[in-house]
Formats: sequence, structure tokens, C-alpha cells
Amino acid sequence: MKKVYSLLVLLCGILFLTSCNKGETYSDLKDAEREAINRYISKNNIKVISQTQFTDQGETTNVANNEYVYLERSGVYMQIVRKGCGEKVKDGETLEILCRFSEYNIKENKLVTRNDIVYFYDASYGNYSSLPDKMMVERIGNTYTGSFVYGLMSYTHSSTSVPAGWLVPLTYVNIGRPVNDDDEIAKVRLIVPHSQGTVDASSSVFPCYYEITYERDK
Repeated sequence: MKKVYSLLVLLCGILFLTSCNKGETYSDLKDAEREAINRYISKNNIKVISQTQFTDQGETTNVANNEYVYLERSGVYMQIVRKGCGEKVKDGETLEILCRFSEYNIKENKLVTRNDIVYFYDASYGNYSSLPDKMMVERIGNTYTGSFVYGLMSYTHSSTSVPAGWLVPLTYVNIGRPVNDDDEIAKVRLIVPHSQGTVDASSSVFPCYYEITYERDK
């Protein structure tokens, strides 16, 4: 009887350990996300600079050195490729912004969606992907909020909410429309943790890499 009891205890212990190994806590998922971000930074030879250095450099990042600034408040890593023409979003202003982008799941090492190739075609979207995404953005003080009017982001993630990470660069870049031949629209590269990402990234706890351009609509 004692042997049977001992075997039952052992079996229960094995089952308990197995269930623990299969289940991941939120803390485990965040640790895995951090590891994925660190691997991505290392693999792509990204030089991370502080916000102090970023400010001292006139809120710019050296693209030739592959610099990204780590923004402590949001946890977003940002490289400003182009500051852009025009001017920053004004306090109290509401405007529509056109975006072309690529979205890459860092944790799973795969492309999620993109519209930065103008004639990119996917049977799932038809020719919808040839259009830029449009988002409505409002600034009140230092707070930016946004919702997608149309585009692949809202279609892919079944949500019109603009990821907070997409709004972070608006503090630092200009949003305008090219008028002169040498005018360029703003462009950034971002590493966005799940807490600043899409509803899918937030629920599944994975980070994304983005390349995004911002252009004022009309």
C-alpha cells in the first residue's frame, strides 16, 4: 500500500512539474520579450544611446552609426532617419496623417504586414495594400491620441486604435507635405514593446520592429 501511495505522489509531482513547464506567466513572457529585443539589437549591430545624448545631439540619431535612442518612459527604441519637412504637431491640433510602414514580429522573426511597397500585392488584401494608412491624430499638451481611418493596420489587427509606439515619434519629427524638390517626409525606425504595440502584440506579449513614414494629409 505504501508503494502504491509513493507512486501516486511521484506521479502527481511529475504532472505538476509538467504543467508548470508548459504554462508561462506574464513575467516569463516579458522576460522572453526582453531577450528577443536584446538579440535583435545585437544581431543588427544597433548602438543604443541615452536620452541625454539624444538631446545633446539636437534630438537626432546618427543613422550611419545605426544609433537608436532608448526612450525610458515608453520603452521604445527610436531611430530618426529623417526629421521631415513642415512642422511638429501643435498643441490642440487635430490632423490626418498618411503612413507607409512595415511591421515585423521580432519574437517570431516574421513579417506581419506592410504597405511601404506601393505595388505590393497580397491576395488577402487585394490592392488595398497599395494605399497608405490614414490616421487621425490629436495633441493635447504632451499627450497624443490617434485612431486609424483606414488601412492595413486596422484591417490586420481588427482595431482602429493607433499603437502608442507609433505616436511616440510625433514629439520629435515634423509632419508636412513636400512642396520643394528637396523636401522629404519624416521617417523613423522603431522597436516597440508589447505595452506600446497593437492589440495583438499586447495580448500575446511580443515586440515589433517598424519602419514608418509620416506625411500630413492635405
